[in-house]
Parts: sequence; structure tokens; C-alpha cells
Amino acid sequence: MPTVAQHVAHALAHHVDHVFGVMGNGNAYLLDALLTETDATYTAVRHEAGAVVAADAHFRVSRRIACATTTYGAGFTNALTALAEAAMARVPLVLVVGDEPTSGARPWDVDQIALASGVGVRTYTVGRLDAVATTTLAIEHALAKRLPVVLALPYDVPTRDAGELPSPLPDVAVPQASLPDEATRTAIARAAAALRGAERPVLIGGRGAWLADASEALGALAERTGAVTASTTLGRGVFPDAAHDLGVTGGFGAPGAMELIRTADIAIVVGASLNQFTMRFGGLFAPETHVVQVDTAPSATHPRVNAYLRGDARAVTELLVEALGDAHGPGWRDTIDAAELRAQVVGAEFADDGRLDPRAAAARLGELLPETRVVVSDGGHFIGWANMFWPVASPGRMAMVGTAYQSIGLGFPSVAGAAAADPEATIVLTTGDGGGLMALADLETAVRTARGRGICVVWNDAAYGAEVNLYGVFGLNQEPMRIPGVDFAALGAAAGAEAVTVTSLADLDRVAEWAATPVDERKFLMLDLRISGAVVAPYQEEIIRVNS
Repeated sequence: MPTVAQHVAHALAHHVDHVFGVMGNGNAYLLDALLTETDATYTAVRHEAGAVVAADAHFRVSRRIACATTTYGAGFTNALTALAEAAMARVPLVLVVGDEPTSGARPWDVDQIALASGVGVRTYTVGRLDAVATTTLAIEHALAKRLPVVLALPYDVPTRDAGELPSPLPDVAVPQASLPDEATRTAIARAAAALRGAERPVLIGGRGAWLADASEALGALAERTGAVTASTTLGRGVFPDAAHDLGVTGGFGAPGAMELIRTADIAIVVGASLNQFTMRFGGLFAPETHVVQVDTAPSATHPRVNAYLRGDARAVTELLVEALGDAHGPGWRDTIDAAELRAQVVGAEFADDGRLDPRAAAARLGELLPETRVVVSDGGHFIGWANMFWPVASPGRMAMVGTAYQSIGLGFPSVAGAAAADPEATIVLTTGDGGGLMALADLETAVRTARGRGICVVWNDAAYGAEVNLYGVFGLNQEPMRIPGVDFAALGAAAGAEAVTVTSLADLDRVAEWAATPVDERKFLMLDLRISGAVVAPYQEEIIRVNS
């Protein structure tokens, strides 16, 4: 008779096509069943946090749920930071973990349910007679709530007889987006009336708009109103027409674009939470700008919002277009040069200390990196450079795993998730030296999974840059903020990558040669970018100003 592990494996494989994990006592039988009896693809990572990170990045790139798996105890606690990030970023995934036996906790067991609950994640525990049903419910919960979920396998349960597998296996029932209620429809009509009377309308799209497939509707709304468009960091590329798009908003935005947005008389914000970075700490809009937010949260997520339209981003946007009728906007966007406004300030090749200016390096890389790129980002001061200088074609082509929880050290395993999610794209990791060192366990994972279509850019300034910029200016002792010079090129080469130490813009020419080489003839490319830490990203200057 099939065992519990076999039941769980088949139920998972019915809904999930990729599993990332580290094998241990608690998940050995599950992995055996997955690999020998199902079509699910398994990718090994080297640290348990990496398993969750890879599953997280997989969803951010593809919108398809993935699975992570670890053993119990230390395996589970190692994954907690990544699990907290997925919860705060509202990324659905299933983390299948071993757990204490049904007979009771052993000396090395911890209360995993309490720990998961502490980071906002629900646990489903598998029993002998309900393995398929419990697995299905866990996946259903993750998709419906757009949250990670833990599926716990008590140590003495996986090998037990579970009876015949159900045929067919049950499907998950995920609620469909409901249409706005009557009160919201009335509010939509008011918003449409305000748009008809607007002279300087701006539309801002976020990741929620992409998840709701609202791009086409947003394009129609922009066309109908003559609005200028912009996006949040995680919504870049959500508008189909780039000709009138100002790029990213907030601290990553170009100065001219941000000045123009501040002159808007109405701003429609779709699928964006309006966090402090998007809002430039309250300074994105002028006091007189009428701000309308469209989101699924219970209420407006920022006090600056004047009108809140609760509902699915696509459904509400389509109703806005319908309510506008055939009237066209004043064509404000035709009077501006969006390309010029979204241009960023680029420094000279070298900063005053003789090291590369990161702006110049980022701008040059933006010209050289393949257009088919998917960018995955670790956390740290350097996050500004890719967002400012590397355009992406859609929100699914930029995954920033770690920023929701303000974590660093999750970069290298993100490559594995993105590579599995988009097998044709070039995967570009942007990471710092501090986060890169923290994630070294999965450097090998990145090199192995992306192979000749992977690039890692290490912004190597020999410091925890954000801390130097924020606390160094206050006169705190900088010794804990500094990192002795690390040769990331040598580390990459040791893991099987082609390594380039970059001390001038000319050294980046190797990227163009690499991109022109057939994929199966090249290696993963590691760029050790020796940059100046004296150049502070504009978004960091905003943080410094607020904290001062």
C-alpha cells in the first residue's frame, strides 16, 4: 500500500512543478517518492533558507507556486528568515518540513508551529489518513491568501500505510476575484468624473496590478485619459506603452520624472501599497494632488490617499475605462519627453577615491546586459543601481527577495528559483559584498542551476554600505561596518564560474563578448565590481534625511 510520503508527494506534484530543498531525516522519504514516482522537478540547494528563497523567486518570476522542503529542527529554523520574507512580501509557496514524532518532542525538537506562527505563517500537519486532503488544503490556503504555508510531516508518519491514492487527485479551489460592490461602483464613477476633469493625470502601477493581469486595462486607461504613467519598483514594465512612461517612482526615480509627478492634479495608483520608499517618505505627491488607490486591502494603505477603490486591480481598472466612455483626456503626456525625464544622473567613470563610480558601472551594464534578462536582487545599499539603470520588460523580470523583511544574504539561491521559472532568460543577480558573503552556501547552487545563462554582479565596496551611510555619518565607530577586501572573482572561479575583476568600464566589455557567445559554450559569469563606497544612492540620501 502507498505510504503517507507517497500520498503527499503525489498531491504536491499535482499542483507544483518544481521543488527546491535540502535533504535530511525529516524529508528523506518524501523526496524519494517525489523523484521516483512523480513528474515534479527537484533542485537541491545548499542551505535551508535557500530552499524557501528559490521557491519564493520562482513565484515572483512565473506566478506559479513552488515547493521548498527541509528537515525538522535546525533545518526548519535555518529557513525562518526566508519564510518571514515570503510572508511579508505575500508570496505563496509551500514549505514541507519534518516535525517532531506523534509520540512527543525529542530533546532536539522545537515548537515549529509556534515559530511559523510568529512570522505570520500557518502550519498544516499531515496525518496517516488525511495526507492528500491536508496537502491540498495547504496549497489552497497559500494560493487563496497569497501567503506561504508550512506542511509538517511528523517524523514517524511518512512511512505509514495511507491506503490507495485517490483517483483523481483533488484540485484546489481558489476564489476568483469578485466584482466590486455597489458602493465601490459609485466610487469608481466619482473617480472617472475626476479623471475627465483632470489636466495632469498620472497612473502608477504596482506588483498587484501585474498579479491581477491588469496591464492591458491599465494601457487602455492611460490611452483614454492621456495620462503619464509610472510604476513602483516591483511594478516596472506593467504599462504596455513605454513611450509615455516615467519609469520607477520613489527614491529610485529620476529627478525630472519625480518633479513632474508632483505636479499631477490626480494620481490613480493601482496594485501598489504606497510604502515609504515609493512615496518618498510622503513627498511623492503635492498636497493638492487627488490620490485614488485601487487595491484589495481592507482599507487604504497610506494616509495620503483621498479615495479608496477596493477590488481586483483588473476589474476596477476595466470599470474605470468603461465609466469614462468615449471621452479622451487632454493629452498632457504628448507635451512631455518621457525618455528625457526618466534619464538618471550618471557619474564619471571613477569616484574621488579612484574606484569605479557605481552609477557609471550600472549605466554601462544596462547597455550590455541581454534584453531577455530576469534580474534577481539581494538586499543592501546597492539595490538602487539596478533599479535606476537596468530597465526590465515586466514586473516578473525583477525579483527582490529580502527587501520586504529588510534582509540581506538571500541573493544566490534566488538565481535557482528564477532559472527554473524562466528557462529561456538570462538570470542576472545583483548583490553586495556583505550579502554575498552571507549567502555563499548557495554560490554553487547559482552557478550550477543558471550555468551559461547566469550573471552575478557583486557591488564590492568593502563595507556594509547602508550602515556606513546611515550610521557612519552620525559618527559611530565604523569598524563593524567595514569588510576586509574579498576576492569574489576567486570565489566564483572556485565554484565553476568565469570570473572577471572589474576595476574600469573597459573591463565590462567582457559582458558583451559573453552575451554574443552561444549559451552552451559559456559559463556562469561572476563580475567582481570594485566600486567606491563614497557614492550614496539617492534613495539612501532620502533615508538619511528622514533619520536625521
